[in-house]
Amino acid sequence: MRHQHAVIHHRALDFWSARAAVLVVICLQLLVINNLSFGPRWLAPTVEAALLVPLSVATAWTQMRTQKAVDHEHWYAIGQLRLYIRRTALVMTGVISIMNCGSLVFLVRALLEGHAGAGTTLLVDALNIWVTNVIVFALWFWSTDRGGPPTCGLVKRAHADFLFPQMTLPDREIQGWLPGFVDYFFLAFTNATAFSPTDTLPLTQRAKLLMMAEAMISLLTIALVAARAVNILA
Repeated sequence: MRHQHAVIHHRALDFWSARAAVLVVICLQLLVINNLSFGPRWLAPTVEAALLVPLSVATAWTQMRTQKAVDHEHWYAIGQLRLYIRRTALVMTGVISIMNCGSLVFLVRALLEGHAGAGTTLLVDALNIWVTNVIVFALWFWSTDRGGPPTCGLVKRAHADFLFPQMTLPDREIQGWLPGFVDYFFLAFTNATAFSPTDTLPLTQRAKLLMMAEAMISLLTIALVAARAVNILA
């Protein structure tokens, strides 16, 4: 399949992987034990679900349209809708980021004030915040690198924000290789655990700032919250 838009069909699963990741975040937010959210506990999951449902419907509709697109006008209409989807997805990712950072701030404040609950609940909430942090930055990396997934196969690709190891190999079989959502999820996971790049390097200031923010949140969660919880259990 050599058509210039063929990559859209091959990368369709990435969109559903991202939607599933948001669903996991919603479930994690509902499982937070301590009161660590802005407003009622249901507020953030409700807002995110209200954005996720139409996003999923629009994604399914555009993917069906790609199966029937035959000329430039069809692809242009699909591209415009996908750009609107990307903007909405970025808003949703921003909401998740704000809510997760707020949860961490509330948990740290509760620790400092001495009423954060038992050590077990602290560990659960710290793990919850850490996992959410990995997912949300995987979404940021995926949504911003090379202009974001909606432009893939439709417009000229933007400059890469990350250098993946596959891009440095001379093998012809991987020429034109593009990272998928799982690649960005792995990048977010390794950055949250090693607090630095591992096999993938940031190339732009935007990528470096995103990785710094993720590492800082992860370090604060592990070093301050989780360590305090272990001390309580001991």
